[in-house]
Amino acid sequence: MKSGRLNALARLAQGAARLIYGNRASRIYLAVVAATAVFVAVDTLFVHHDDASLAGVWLFFLAAPTVFLFFAGGSLIGESFASSSAFGYVALIASVLIQAAALGAFVRVLSDRTGQARAPREA
Repeated sequence: MKSGRLNALARLAQGAARLIYGNRASRIYLAVVAATAVFVAVDTLFVHHDDASLAGVWLFFLAAPTVFLFFAGGSLIGESFASSSAFGYVALIASVLIQAAALGAFVRVLSDRTGQARAPREA
């Protein structure tokens, strides 16, 4: 009985992983986010600015709109909870993964429609 539940959980995890990493569009999105994160880290750690740098804003642009939903939900829980940096990092990572999965689902829907149109119809 327990192995059946574990197999179902494994199939669910494989399906989610296919949505997030299993297509080219999601991988390109994740690569752009990773490259932007490297840019932000290098800019923050190694470049001296007289004023504040706005490099970190690009990560939030790539994670919008779901990251802002996380922040709105976090502010409903508590202001000190939502303003912590740990919550910000978790919200950013979760929103990027949710958007990659949504992009993967969108690509799957489009590929299923075009695959059905190309299939020969039987009489």
